[in-house]
Amino acid sequence: MAVTESAPETAPAMPEAAGARATQEDVGARAAHEGILRRQAARESAARTYARALPIVPVRARGLTIEGADGNRYLDCLSGAGTLALGHNHPVVLEAIRKVLDSGAPLQVLDLATPVKDAFTTELFRTLPPGLADHARVQFCGPAGTDAVEAALKLVRAATGRSGIIAFAGAYHGMTAGALAASGGASDVRVARLPYPQDYRCPFGVGGEPGAELAARWTESILDDTKSGVPSPAGMILEPVQGEGGVIPARDDWMRRMREITSARSIPLIADEVQTGVGRTGAFWAVEHSGITPDVMVLSKAIGGSLPLAVVVYREDLDVWEPGAHAGTFRGNQLAMAAGAATLAYVRENGLAERAAALGTRMIAQLQSLADDFGCVGDVRGRGLMIGVEIVDPEKPPSSPGGPHPAAPELAVAVQRECLRRGLIVELGGRNSSVVRLLPPLTISDEQASAVLNRLADAVAEVAKSHTGPGAESTRRTATGRAQEGGHTQGTEHTRRAERSG
Repeated sequence: MAVTESAPETAPAMPEAAGARATQEDVGARAAHEGILRRQAARESAARTYARALPIVPVRARGLTIEGADGNRYLDCLSGAGTLALGHNHPVVLEAIRKVLDSGAPLQVLDLATPVKDAFTTELFRTLPPGLADHARVQFCGPAGTDAVEAALKLVRAATGRSGIIAFAGAYHGMTAGALAASGGASDVRVARLPYPQDYRCPFGVGGEPGAELAARWTESILDDTKSGVPSPAGMILEPVQGEGGVIPARDDWMRRMREITSARSIPLIADEVQTGVGRTGAFWAVEHSGITPDVMVLSKAIGGSLPLAVVVYREDLDVWEPGAHAGTFRGNQLAMAAGAATLAYVRENGLAERAAALGTRMIAQLQSLADDFGCVGDVRGRGLMIGVEIVDPEKPPSSPGGPHPAAPELAVAVQRECLRRGLIVELGGRNSSVVRLLPPLTISDEQASAVLNRLADAVAEVAKSHTGPGAESTRRTATGRAQEGGHTQGTEHTRRAERSG
């Protein structure tokens, strides 16, 4: 069962009749919860995803905490797939929305100019890498990140007169046709896929700087070899940290090489910052870690302050579009622009990117102890508050001597399920859905971070015990203790405080 707050120890005993009423209310709440889930399963499409792994019915939320219709409370490390930079219902976001509602301003204006849009655009340009902000244009798109990706691909094709796109294995850029074509696993011949360097499952078997160098050389070879079968492309699209691909941060030196390679060949570089932006990785935009300036940035999720908003920002010399070359009915969402401007300003003014960098480093270091204690934890990685724990099957041999064990999606599902039982919401991702992903809001406190780590450590320990037998119990205690290192408090009262401070 999920952890819930209990009554204070000093509370008076409830009369029998009141206790009966409370029990009846609990039963009624559970019945309502189950009824909603049954109706969802009967009415909604088979394409639904999160609802399958997370059978909860949120009715209230604040900060990191969600309360379900059945009364259970959860620490939310999904954050709307990274949309909620400030967590649920942050006061500055609510105030920005109320201000627009109370003003009588139009809520939908297509692409007309408004004071709300002007304020959002001004704040957005204030945060952009200087090399781009000084010579940029912005296109407001349909409300989802995938539409912004489509716009970016259309933009560079129009600007260069070329059609091909370079993308990377493991990428995820959205669910529309063009975005899917640039994502890993697609088969569109207009998109050439190159290796994305990583350490744990390096495509060249070496990892680190040598692996990144080999990936860069392969890219150069493909682009310069007239017989490679890949003509000069319209653009290159990449994620500074692959999210759905398994939380794989790109090395800064590799990012700089991609910038050099594309600049030398007049290939526009598109940075997909849909999930990595607005402080998530420990810099306001993840490209800032490497110091590069892309030609195009695709932005969505957190820039709308929890509401739907997506834009493409690009160099002004690429702005060759005719009027109406890209549009979208809901590109004038005033509430999202107001909430987004408030979110961007709050993150910038309160140093939340720097906070994410420091806290993320500590959380990753503490989680790495799990790999020492449990064979099913193959790797812990991430950047800032974008963290992944790859789950493997230690009983199956590595595919190569000294290499990693095979991914274990069934164990990852078990870890996710055990997390939910402990009141922790996490996402799965990666090539085989074997990476447990943490995307907490940037406003998470040290105490809440400790609660998240404790619950995750307990969940991993439970799965490891079930997978390897009762001998893992002493290891479980050791791992939980290590996850709590760093001066964090422990116990039930700690959990209560973490939930209340959400």
